[in-house]
Amino acid sequence: MRRFRAARRGGADPAATDHPGPPPTGFSLLPWLLMGMGSFSHLLQGRTPNPWFGGLGLLAFNSLYVYVIFRAFDRAKRESAATRVALALLALLTTGLALGYGGSWLMFFPLLGLATGAVLRGPWLGRTGTLLAVHAGAVSALRDDWANATTMAYGTFISTMVTAAILSLSEAVRELRAAREELARRAVEQERLRFSRDLHDLLGHTLSVVVVKSEAARRLAPRDLAAALAQISDIESVGRQALTEIREAVTGYREGSLATELTRARSALSAASVQPVVRQSGAPLAPQTEALLGWVVREAVTNVVRHSRASRCEITVEGAAERVRLTVTDDGRGTGTGGGAGGTGLKGLTERLAAAGGSLTAGPAPRGGFTVIADLPAGGAEPVSPAATAPGANRPPG
Repeated sequence: MRRFRAARRGGADPAATDHPGPPPTGFSLLPWLLMGMGSFSHLLQGRTPNPWFGGLGLLAFNSLYVYVIFRAFDRAKRESAATRVALALLALLTTGLALGYGGSWLMFFPLLGLATGAVLRGPWLGRTGTLLAVHAGAVSALRDDWANATTMAYGTFISTMVTAAILSLSEAVRELRAAREELARRAVEQERLRFSRDLHDLLGHTLSVVVVKSEAARRLAPRDLAAALAQISDIESVGRQALTEIREAVTGYREGSLATELTRARSALSAASVQPVVRQSGAPLAPQTEALLGWVVREAVTNVVRHSRASRCEITVEGAAERVRLTVTDDGRGTGTGGGAGGTGLKGLTERLAAAGGSLTAGPAPRGGFTVIADLPAGGAEPVSPAATAPGANRPPG
């Protein structure tokens, strides 16, 4: 009923076009056995010499034909030695029956062509189909006449090639459909990962800054109202910026900036009573390199604010002709290596930098504290896949 309404509207039913139904099976080639009804009729009418031999031959042919065509629709079974041996036996039996009886028994050659086309769908199909057609024509000429031989050769060749073409096309269409569905599934998965990554990092960093500045405003309010109001103003600014970034993350057009993240890092560290020391040298960086380093700064500073209890944090960006290195070091407790339970941030950043031809190392500093080092090509590499794992807090919570 749905297809009928779609046809009346002049459009195709999406469900009908996207789902072609179950794949073909051996049942689709089974009705062609009716081509042997002439031989069966002659057996029943007693017009076939040696009827027991003919009956056994007909039973063996039908059995081999059914065995071969039902195995032809499974790739592993189709390419197995048992199927090829059964097809060879079918060819020998067809030749023997055709030479022994002729007439309507020659119609088994087109059936042999159907079975051959169903099994052989590779580069040898053309040669095999041609040889089979010539063989069918030669046997027909020996039993009947050359006119019938031409017809039988043509019918055998056509049945072989058309069957192979139709079944190969059907298989290719289904494989392409499966590949398209897999690509669509992966695209959805990548978009979910991208959104999860951006939202996780944005909210984690923003909420950390809001909490730190709120605590600073609470401490300053009794003795320095102006400074407390300044912190509250910063909270408003951070909130507005977070809303903008979340909108950009939703639409997929968000780009990071190293300079912006360094400015935010200074503000967040100062609000957390951590002295920021920022050093930057070298030539301007490629946009994707800046974006990746911005992610590292955001993640590292968020961890410092949350977990380190540090009094000083140094951020150093050193650019050279081919590589650029970012180092974030604090003088906090420095326990752990950034692999806290459930933490995925530094692991995700490591994967993202590796995809861009860089590396990320994180761990306790020799003199105490914690160090994060990011190394990237200065000129930028391939764009980072949006399916990279979301950054998040990785330093073990205190």
